[in-house]
Amino acid sequence: MKEFMFLFRGDNDVWDSKSPEEQQEHMQHWEKWIGEMAEQGKFVSGERLLSKGNTVLDNGKIMDRPMTEGKELVGGYLRVKAESLSEATEMAKGCPGFEWEGGAVEVREVWPE
Repeated sequence: MKEFMFLFRGDNDVWDSKSPEEQQEHMQHWEKWIGEMAEQGKFVSGERLLSKGNTVLDNGKIMDRPMTEGKELVGGYLRVKAESLSEATEMAKGCPGFEWEGGAVEVREVWPE
């Protein structure tokens, strides 16, 4: 099996606009989705990322923010196993991030070791 990276893009403003109850319910959907992949032996790892960070440019300049607009901000990632890009893409369609407006998942194959 190959490994793929799901990069979750979206604006933190959507998350911040939800009540604590809505946020908790949404996180339960994430746990269920990831748990199902883990049961199938397809989940490798993943993390939620904070929006604060730096960008280092090739000229050595450091910007005190990621080089993206809010809606393009990478908010987290998962590494998963799948037979093909097509299968990984189908898996990504179940992402709970699509429950709220503005979510996107970029699916990329990980360089083989």
